[in-house]
Amino acid sequence: FIFTTVKQDYAEKVVDVLDPKKKLIRLCLSQRDCLCARGCYWKDLTRLGRDLAKTVALDHTIQGFPTQAANWIPVPRWWGDPWDEELLRLIPLLGQLCQEVRT
Repeated sequence: FIFTTVKQDYAEKVVDVLDPKKKLIRLCLSQRDCLCARGCYWKDLTRLGRDLAKTVALDHTIQGFPTQAANWIPVPRWWGDPWDEELLRLIPLLGQLCQEVRT
């Protein structure tokens, strides 16, 4: 899943680059799926329709989903560095979480 605060047309363009064959990303939620309060867009993970006990979100700011802070894994903002390996460093943690959910 992709859940972003950007507008739908931009989100779709990014998804087309990330998953051109449409095999990995099943759902893309964008700004229209967010809650808007005081001019800020907030991601509400309940919009995914999934058990939040089995859901994690990676983001550079908790502002995106303050009501589900327990589901949040902080990651640094990506600035286009092709050598950035932050998500690769999370593979062991995400693998461990998958094992926890299965047991």
